[in-house]
Amino acid sequence: MENEMSEAAEYNPPKIWTWNKPSGGAFASINRPIAGATHEKELPVGRHPFQLYSLGTPNGVKVTTMLEELLALGHSGAEYDAWLIKIGDGDQFASGFVDINPNSKIPALLDRGGEKPVRVFESASILMYLAEKFGTFLPTEQPARAQCISWLFWQMGSAPYLGGGFGHFYAYAPTKIEYAIDRFAMEVKRQLDVLDRRLAESEYIAGSDYTIADIAIWPWYGGFAKGWQYGAAEFLQVQDYKNVQRWAEQIYARPAVKRGRMVNRMTGHPSEQLRERHDASDFEIRTQDKLTAAQVQN
Repeated sequence: MENEMSEAAEYNPPKIWTWNKPSGGAFASINRPIAGATHEKELPVGRHPFQLYSLGTPNGVKVTTMLEELLALGHSGAEYDAWLIKIGDGDQFASGFVDINPNSKIPALLDRGGEKPVRVFESASILMYLAEKFGTFLPTEQPARAQCISWLFWQMGSAPYLGGGFGHFYAYAPTKIEYAIDRFAMEVKRQLDVLDRRLAESEYIAGSDYTIADIAIWPWYGGFAKGWQYGAAEFLQVQDYKNVQRWAEQIYARPAVKRGRMVNRMTGHPSEQLRERHDASDFEIRTQDKLTAAQVQN
């Protein structure tokens, strides 16, 4: 550890940074300092009003959960096709995807329900777009509306410390750097304490009602509290945040959340992976375990 710290301390940045070697780590093959498409490929289009291009990461789960919650409330106009974007293969750099999201990040949503298609990107933007379109999960009156939006934006500002910061250096970086892990572990624990204190006084994040604030925060911090991310539950003692634990379990008990977590998922038990979703019946007949069994039979 001391050698790693001394090597890090000896690095003197050049006057001008140049991209002349792989970045290292688990995502070296898809990291690059420029935007735009790397190859021509159109996106598939299904029959529903909403076309979602995503992956079952925490940011992707936000949107599939929202769509499943809307459908559970009877909003048939929220029917959607969910297409798998394999970010490890660089699908997000295809020309069709870049046309919807020039930032080349999942999730990306195309609303084809009106006269002109509407592209929506950034997960919080998609949640707000859907909440406003269907008139639910986002308060309309102040101060409840401001409270909800404030926590939604808290998540967007905070999660990069959890994922790109702590998660990267703890789980994915090619070397373990004590300073980086300490820096981000401290911040993640502070964030968990912020949530724990809030949830000590409120049933849900933004108040007494379930909102897009919960839908946005749960895949990151609820999943982390349940020990699903980075293998770091013991390291950060997530069980100590009792109010976060209570809330994490409460949200996970919702059937729409369980369904949302399955869509575009490529990890975990095959029965919990619905890599593409085009109909509500897919949860029963097209999970990965059933598709694999059918292939073996054939």
